Amino acid sequence: MSDLQRVRIWAEALIALHLDESWTFAFDNAKRRAGLCDYGRKRISVSRYLSARYDDDTNHQTLLHEVAHAVAGAAAGHGPVWKRTARELGYVGGTTHAGETANELAPWVGTCPAGHVAYRHRRATRPTSCAKCAPSFDPRFALSWVHRDITRATRLAASTPR
Repeated sequence: MSDLQRVRIWAEALIALHLDESWTFAFDNAKRRAGLCDYGRKRISVSRYLSARYDDDTNHQTLLHEVAHAVAGAAAGHGPVWKRTARELGYVGGTTHAGETANELAPWVGTCPAGHVAYRHRRATRPTSCAKCAPSFDPRFALSWVHRDITRATRLAASTPR
């Protein structure tokens, strides 16, 4: 698990090495995505919650992914220009992360009839079914949603390295 101050140092070093001084770094409160390249604010950010639980290599790869976006430009998306730029920077991952998300911070918990559990950070706006039991919506596997309180203590605990 990474120390957040170390993640900040890496981020600022990568920004100084590959981008101009108008770019900055910040931690954000994302629960499902690892990082973000905000072209409008010229800011690279990573989730404080996920960074605290990921290992150093995963966090370094996330930073390389986002810096590659900034270098390649907004129009590049995850296309060939971005892929080439990312490889040149040393990025070896894909276009999205497959790591764990901050499920303990999801206020909505759904349970299917078979007992599988799903988490959401926003209230479901329509009926949903269990993805493990049915590849498309099937009312036989409808999720029953329960709201749970997420306290400040829970958020703080989630952002503390383990």
